[in-house]
Amino acid sequence: MKVVILAGGFGTRITEESQFKPKPMIEIGGQPILWHIMKEYSHYGFNEFVICAGYKQQVIKEYFANYYLHHGDITFDFTQGEKKEFISSSVEPWKVTVVDTGLNTMTGGRIKRIKDVVGDESFFLTYGDGVCDIDLKKELEFHKKHKKLATICAISVDQRFGVMEIDKNGRVNSFREKNNEDGSVINGGYMILEPQVIDYIEGDKTVFEKEPLEKLAKEGQLMSYRHDGFWQCMDTQRDKLKLEQLLIDGKAPWKKW
Repeated sequence: MKVVILAGGFGTRITEESQFKPKPMIEIGGQPILWHIMKEYSHYGFNEFVICAGYKQQVIKEYFANYYLHHGDITFDFTQGEKKEFISSSVEPWKVTVVDTGLNTMTGGRIKRIKDVVGDESFFLTYGDGVCDIDLKKELEFHKKHKKLATICAISVDQRFGVMEIDKNGRVNSFREKNNEDGSVINGGYMILEPQVIDYIEGDKTVFEKEPLEKLAKEGQLMSYRHDGFWQCMDTQRDKLKLEQLLIDGKAPWKKW
């Protein structure tokens, strides 16, 4: 089962670093947050990734092109020209496809552009700037059981984000902007989608979190999987420092490997 990761945005709220690289390539604990997200999925046995790149997409491609070199021990023998010999490696069992989905493409458009890559199977979808300690296999079981087109991870956080209206059975009925009387359940990414969902996306200018998800909700095809554990997006430098400190203290809940 493929894992699609949205990694093409500009990262405008963390320009201290995103001016040099895509936000998913900003490091925490010496590795890009993209790597941490991939390790989460890999922990549960999901090792095939599709990276929807855009802004500075070459940085992501170069990272994976040199992955074997940077994550293993190597002998350089200059007595025989430029002979290289890898003597050990911690390379992951990953298959990674990096797709340039355009510089200014919206989230929905990025998903539509990789339609042929994901094929006719269910797939995971998440954002390239947030980590979580969700049990992905349990979420997948939930998705298969309800037999709807989409499952979205519902997270409880503060009121910086829009709000999902959810009924007692877990079905998402609508999305709307926050107000002072709201609870705090938001879309935390870590979604599971059937391939038919891509047909809800019109084109490059479509924001996936708007028309497609709203239509799925109205049709009763969008379910929420409630996660009350750890979740944190890296939206700002403050968020990055918070994640860094969790790693330094050995208290990073998402690090199950």
